[in-house]
Amino acid sequence: MSLFLLLILLACFLPPRTQAGEIIGGHEARRHSRPYMACLRTSKKRSECLCGGFLIREDFVLTAAHCIGSLYRVTLGAHDISKKERTQQVIPVSRGFLHPNYTAEKSANDIMLLKLARKAKLTSAVQLLSLPSPRAQVRPGQVCSVAGWGRAAPYHQKSSNILLEVNLTMQDDYQCQSRFPEEYIKATQLCAGDPNLRKGAFLGDSGGPLVCKNVAQGIVSYGEEHGVPPGVYTKISSFLPWIHKTMQRWNGRRLNRKAPTFPV
Repeated sequence: MSLFLLLILLACFLPPRTQAGEIIGGHEARRHSRPYMACLRTSKKRSECLCGGFLIREDFVLTAAHCIGSLYRVTLGAHDISKKERTQQVIPVSRGFLHPNYTAEKSANDIMLLKLARKAKLTSAVQLLSLPSPRAQVRPGQVCSVAGWGRAAPYHQKSSNILLEVNLTMQDDYQCQSRFPEEYIKATQLCAGDPNLRKGAFLGDSGGPLVCKNVAQGIVSYGEEHGVPPGVYTKISSFLPWIHKTMQRWNGRRLNRKAPTFPV
């Protein structure tokens, strides 16, 4: 059995935390107010977003490692994914770069880069999202936000066609350490979502960005089985060297062999 098939199978049998993504307690985003958002889909026509992601370079999308699978195309510039909007750009993924220390069992180092088959054209509906500085800190009490096309509640069977968003309050690390004592790593993860409010990300939009002051500080990773906040987000600032090194080593002909890759 290949490494990547094993990772996919492990991701399907996780304990009572679950990979996150559905936007719970949110509302419709203003059309194209988040032009960096990416919908990861299969080649099936009009399929739901398997995961979210965000454009950080014209030819690279950042997402969660547990989104590994048959990701054949990325839709950029979308608001209603059920329609063929003139702003949309659908681009195949040519190669994925999984973080070399990713572990599916505990969602550690849950980060992945997707190399697009061609560069996205930057427009008013398709833009890059800034990455944080190496020493960036997100403090408890700060209000950030997430967005996605997932379901709006755990009991909903159908994902949202329109982009939803919700504001989240950052939490002290102990809130997530007490909820996920065997998984949460404060050096590489962030804790977000008021435990007294049913607002946050849940199943369906993993890989989307946690945005604080127009900067991507986190990536939707995992949360409680029924969507009760807080949820856990990969801390992007901890992975900046790997992100920049991986993108710099790609020149269209040569792969970064120090990081696991997979074709799609």
